[in-house]
Amino acid sequence: MESVLHQTYTDWEYIIVDGGSTDGTVDLIKKYEPQFGGKLKWTSEPDHGIYDAMNKGISRATGDVVGILNSDDYFTSEDVLSVVASVLSDNRLDAVYGDIHFIHDGKPNKVVRYYSSRHFRPFWLRFGFMPAHPSFYVRRSVYEKAGLYNTAYKIGSDFEMMVRLFRKHHISYKYLPKDFVTMRTGGMSTKNLSSRRTLLREDVRACRDNGIYTNELMIAMKYLYKVMEFRI
Repeated sequence: MESVLHQTYTDWEYIIVDGGSTDGTVDLIKKYEPQFGGKLKWTSEPDHGIYDAMNKGISRATGDVVGILNSDDYFTSEDVLSVVASVLSDNRLDAVYGDIHFIHDGKPNKVVRYYSSRHFRPFWLRFGFMPAHPSFYVRRSVYEKAGLYNTAYKIGSDFEMMVRLFRKHHISYKYLPKDFVTMRTGGMSTKNLSSRRTLLREDVRACRDNGIYTNELMIAMKYLYKVMEFRI
């Protein structure tokens, strides 16, 4: 919330979708709410997982462009939204994306992994590569045309969305050489071997659901590339 408040670009709305948690999240939201001057909308209620929550947020958005900042993530710098807004002032573009980096909890200045979207091309989706999802900003009208996140996927719906947008709807896009978001390690898709296996199957399904041939061996190649992203 503080990283949103510190953005130099000010024409935004901030929508928090909480899944009815009892860990003090709601109290924290209420504490910060006055600082947003009416630009914060929030809800706390049971949902059907992270993609259901994302869909709720997108459905409640009124802005022209939508980005998703997951719980525990924050903007790396104060000009992220300013840069996004400036580039998307070009109405020929549907979306922009950039880079993100990972840290260990308690060590915010130590980069342990840098995820660059620089080399992404839609062709690479069949090998499991996609732009860094937390850096992805797209016009709300694109979601209205292409649909929301598929909640039938447990942890791979963000990948399915990328496949759908880039290969089925052929959105126009631009890569920005900028670090958008700081993330802590330990996300849902990487917490254990079972999660990685589920993601592998869902990535294959996402491609096939959108008319792209691939297989588990082809998708698994992305893990070889990810090794090069880690820093000692």
